[in-house]
Amino acid sequence: MKMKVSFKNPILLAGLILALLMGTGCKKTLDINQNPNVPAVDQGNPKLVFPAAVVGTAARVGGDLAILGAVWGQYATQSALSSQYRQLDSYNVDGSQLNGPYTGMMSSGLKNYQYIIDKSRETQDWNFYLMATVMKAYTAGILVDLYDKIPYSEGLKGLENLNPKFDEGYSVYKDLLASIDSALSKDFSAPTNTATSIIGSSDLIFQGNITRWKQFANTLKLKLLLRMVNAKPGEAQSGIQALYATNPQFLSVDAGVTGFTDAAGKDNPMYEQNVRQLNTPDNLRASYTLASFLTAKADPRITYFYGSATPGTVHQGDFLSTNTAYGSAARLVQRSTDPVIFLSAAESYFLQAEARERYFAGAGAKALYDLGVQTSFVNMGSTIAAANTLLAGAYAYPTTTLADKIEAIVVQKWISFGYGVHYIEGFFEKNRTGYPRTSNVYSTDATYVPGRFVVVKNTVLGAGQFPKRLIYPDVEATRNANTPEIVPITTPVWWGL
Repeated sequence: MKMKVSFKNPILLAGLILALLMGTGCKKTLDINQNPNVPAVDQGNPKLVFPAAVVGTAARVGGDLAILGAVWGQYATQSALSSQYRQLDSYNVDGSQLNGPYTGMMSSGLKNYQYIIDKSRETQDWNFYLMATVMKAYTAGILVDLYDKIPYSEGLKGLENLNPKFDEGYSVYKDLLASIDSALSKDFSAPTNTATSIIGSSDLIFQGNITRWKQFANTLKLKLLLRMVNAKPGEAQSGIQALYATNPQFLSVDAGVTGFTDAAGKDNPMYEQNVRQLNTPDNLRASYTLASFLTAKADPRITYFYGSATPGTVHQGDFLSTNTAYGSAARLVQRSTDPVIFLSAAESYFLQAEARERYFAGAGAKALYDLGVQTSFVNMGSTIAAANTLLAGAYAYPTTTLADKIEAIVVQKWISFGYGVHYIEGFFEKNRTGYPRTSNVYSTDATYVPGRFVVVKNTVLGAGQFPKRLIYPDVEATRNANTPEIVPITTPVWWGL
């Protein structure tokens, strides 16, 4: 019998989310009478709706997509002693699976961000306008990176348009970049702005610190532009050079949601889905791909990932094996209190290092690379001293070609995404850059080079093929007549290799 990959909905702060989405969300109702127990849309406000929207994004990026990214990014693989993610690990996915990220981020995320943008524009509250614009850009960017075309320009109008058109991924990116520029140009000294002290705890990311939000905006803009380097190299270059001409500040702290506790519905969403709801930590085991690399480099971050400096591993996708050693393979460590990171300080440094190499003759790139590695080590429970040891040896910044330097940056970025269950970005970066490299042999071969991606053992795809995207969920395809025809998951999204 074919087993379906099914990720349950993580009920983070369930009462708050339901109350906000039902009471202050932007959907209209068909009822002609107003239920007095459910406030009307016009009774909502950005301060109430914003935290629900952020949690809607975090629940998916740090839940369903963290599991997807952990497997497809070859940080972890399906245990040979269970079957929960066999279809995922063999790339056997279709429109009946993985519905949550699409529907959740469209409805709980984008629609609520747009509501806040519209309300804030009306009142010229540019603080909330910037916050919602940045989070809408981040969330929509993730959806484009997963599906390519999305119902962006017409998809947030509720009952006004039940068959919204799908916009090209490139056009969505251009609008996201323009929207960030527009938000950054507003008057943040205007008396109509909500004071940062009043925003406070309704901002789960920076607690109303608008300077941090401007840094997040600049860093996200840099990330989006670097995504374009293959498909639109000229625009990527001119956009990044124009960004740097404004003397921007970038993130030096993490942008994400913290404060999770070890309690049902209040813990990290990946832990909630994969450990608490499934009542076992055993499904995801250490992938030989990443573990072999960290072992070869004597990298202490291996303990953060797998709980041991010498973990037993499973070769990626080899879940049908009768290898008895697989029974004691290390689990992927998951913590109930782990944050969900949208864009980390380490990623910010790596993005800046890449931009410096590509467009500014490498000025300052090495220092930024070193900062990224050091920050990743600290995030994963190690030390700057341990990072410096490897930066003077196995992780020394290349002095050779641009390609070598980009590879070093991206491989370190791939490792860093384990912090804050940000695994999905490792999958995206592989598709954008081709790094880590792909092995010509499976990882059991004596000539295998540690850390190179392998075609999984039980793949349902053609020889040498990897997934590059997701298929639109059936819930969209059956309800929206404008849903594009199915594109094979091996087809890159607009910016991919």
